[in-house]
Amino acid sequence: MFEYVAAFLVGGTICFIGQMLMDIGKLSPTHTLSTLVVAGALLDGYHLYDRLIDFAGAGATVPITSFGHSLVHGAMSEGGRYGFFGVGMGVFEVTSVGISSTILFSFLVALFFKPKG
Repeated sequence: MFEYVAAFLVGGTICFIGQMLMDIGKLSPTHTLSTLVVAGALLDGYHLYDRLIDFAGAGATVPITSFGHSLVHGAMSEGGRYGFFGVGMGVFEVTSVGISSTILFSFLVALFFKPKG
């Protein structure tokens, strides 16, 4: 039961922060998205995001901050193994499934729905 509450609280807090960035900070959705991705990357750079995932589970892996975590996590792991070129390989290795599925589903949605404009 505690895992559900922790996931709800952490995921809700991340979403709350994003909403406050848009409402109070007057950031556009694009700037808010970028800010949250960079925040996840910074937290992973200091090895804090893995602790957050261990505590909250899906509450930390579902929000967009997890994408920044995945980018840095892959770059750091492959960079340590293969050096400078491993950084680029690691970024795409860890996030390739998410990026590929986004492209595929965007294409399928574009086939079935008429875009505005």
